[in-house]
Amino acid sequence: MVRHIVMWTLKEEVDGVTAKENAVKMKGMLEALKGRIEGLRDIAVSMEILGGEPCCDILLCSDHDDAAALDHYQSHPEHQACVAFIKGVVNSRKAVDFVM
Repeated sequence: MVRHIVMWTLKEEVDGVTAKENAVKMKGMLEALKGRIEGLRDIAVSMEILGGEPCCDILLCSDHDDAAALDHYQSHPEHQACVAFIKGVVNSRKAVDFVM
């Protein structure tokens, strides 16, 4: 199994929409992928980060059957629709993938 963790900081405002509002939209979009992409075992998204370095506004943790399943997830059209939105509201992104 491969775990995929992504941490984002968001722009304070984009087109009159606050970072918090964009985080809520991101959370909903990403959580909606559960059960829709083969090989995606689980996905969790949180805006309630208790601490850590670097700090972030929103965090994703997803589990995939294997590296091929993670690649499939990342190139899947439904995930790419999320990516298109996220790129417009994100200030920075950090990610790590590891085998469990």
